[in-house]
Amino acid sequence: MCPVSCGLFLNHKNMVLLPAACGISCEVCGLKEKCGGCVSGTDPDAPKVLERMKQGKGNPCPVLECAIENRVEYCLSCEKFPCAIHYESETPYSKKALDLFKKFKTE
Repeated sequence: MCPVSCGLFLNHKNMVLLPAACGISCEVCGLKEKCGGCVSGTDPDAPKVLERMKQGKGNPCPVLECAIENRVEYCLSCEKFPCAIHYESETPYSKKALDLFKKFKTE
């Protein structure tokens, strides 16, 4: 994959891979099999995607739910990131990665 100037990524078939609310592209995320894929928190279809996840998994994605509530596209653009939602689930980022994000934000 190669990054392009707008921050999106192209896969080997030159298809745009849009990141989900967590900031990870669903196409490269190992959790896509469980959740079915996601959208940004400000996407007009985000509430529908959240409802689909509730129907399929039996519970909503806490990351997408938070992004919708806080009206942010991606967690990485949220003032609160990294927050308790990520630390509690460690999905999609590990505690070590979250600590690193926190360190960079405070420096």
